[in-house]
Amino acid sequence: MIKPKCYEVPSYEIVFSEEKIHDYCVVVFVINEGEKLHRQLDKMTKLSLSADIVISDGGSTDESTTEQTLKSKAVNTLLLKKEAGKLGTQMRIAFSWAMERGYKGVVVIDGNNKDSVENINDFIERLEEGYDHVQGSRFIPGGKAINTPISRLIGLKLLHAPLIRYVSGFKYTDTTNGFRAYSRKLLLADDMAVFRDVFKSYEYHYYLAINAAKNGYKCIEIPVSRAYPEGKVPTKISPIKGNISVIKTLIDTCRGKFDV
Repeated sequence: MIKPKCYEVPSYEIVFSEEKIHDYCVVVFVINEGEKLHRQLDKMTKLSLSADIVISDGGSTDESTTEQTLKSKAVNTLLLKKEAGKLGTQMRIAFSWAMERGYKGVVVIDGNNKDSVENINDFIERLEEGYDHVQGSRFIPGGKAINTPISRLIGLKLLHAPLIRYVSGFKYTDTTNGFRAYSRKLLLADDMAVFRDVFKSYEYHYYLAINAAKNGYKCIEIPVSRAYPEGKVPTKISPIKGNISVIKTLIDTCRGKFDV
């Protein structure tokens, strides 16, 4: 592997890793997802996935990611974050490991059992067709948004998607959706520089979507489903401080704060 010029990889532990089987991997990002993760993995193991299943754990303390449990659910590899940082740090860990292992591309998905895991192979098919950034969308024909909180829809439709569409020049419809895929070409490109230490949280998702399009990589949206349970919305983003931080991060990213 020829490493990109800027290659800053967070500290992490490979808790276990089985033999590489497929050309692609699907990375599941988790932290204390409990039975939601287990139900999701159970669904994934019933599918004929064209990808090795990898867990990138942000530091779970709920015993949901024990080696014995994950191996029983066909997980190929468990990566454990060993330094500060949030989702962006977990993503950089997974991307660096996947590139060094020789995967042709990476599908990424949350481990909270909300996403349509049956679409994982659809992402891989698009990567095989030569696309570099594949964005899952609930809002194009074939996609489904189930029980999505009204506040989330308003923020997405009136602020998030319009800003990213304007800056990127690509007609994204579901920019808060973390169900995506990236090609090896994009992840190792010097004009993307995706391994820089500035990426620690949600700015990573925004940056990848914006700059993949701006830099001329092949982008596409494909239909997916995301289902929220009825009742109180489960989220790791606090209602006031957390949402303000998300908006600030979005604006910073759109203004080019993280550009090369």
